[in-house]
Amino acid sequence: MACPQPQTGGPRLSILVQVLKDLVGMFLADARMSLAILALVALVAYLIDGAIVAPLIAGWILLGGAVLLLVVSALSAAAKSRK
Repeated sequence: MACPQPQTGGPRLSILVQVLKDLVGMFLADARMSLAILALVALVAYLIDGAIVAPLIAGWILLGGAVLLLVVSALSAAAKSRK
């Protein structure tokens, strides 16, 4: 009688691994965007930690900065695809 093979995590683990690979791939594919987002978050954290602005204002700065970075990234990608 053969011993049963140990399970390797099954389909759930493979889906999780694939999702993590895709997330890492997205960050590595657009390094400038990732660095810009990290810089924005660091700036807002500094503004809040230093009590330079109120947290609500810092939240609006974070939202506006993220939207601005998204628009710039989309326009840049559109310009590259036209060439």
